[in-house]
Amino acid sequence: MSPNFFQKWETILEGVEKNKIPIPFLKKLVLKLKGKRQHTINIQILLKQGLDPDQIEDLINKKLFELDDSIVTVEFVLNIQVIAETVQPHTDRILSNL
Repeated sequence: MSPNFFQKWETILEGVEKNKIPIPFLKKLVLKLKGKRQHTINIQILLKQGLDPDQIEDLINKKLFELDDSIVTVEFVLNIQVIAETVQPHTDRILSNL
C-alpha cells in the first residue's frame, strides 16, 4: 500500500479516542514525565519478542502505576499500517455492496 494511502488513514484516526485501542494497533506509548523526561514503551518490539497483548497490557499497567506520580501526559502512537491493513478489507467489503 502506498504512503499516501497510510497518510489518509492517519488523518482519519487523528480524532479517534485512543484510550481503548487494541494493543496490536499501537506502535508505542510515550510517557511524558516531570522534568522534561520521557519513557517509551515500544509495543511493536514487545509483540515481535513474542509477548501476547494481555502480557503487554499488564506490563503497561505496571509501568503506569510505577511512574504514576511522575507522569504528565501519555502519548499513544498508532500503528497506522496495521490499522489500515486490518480495517480496509472490511471497509471495501461493506462499500462494495452499495
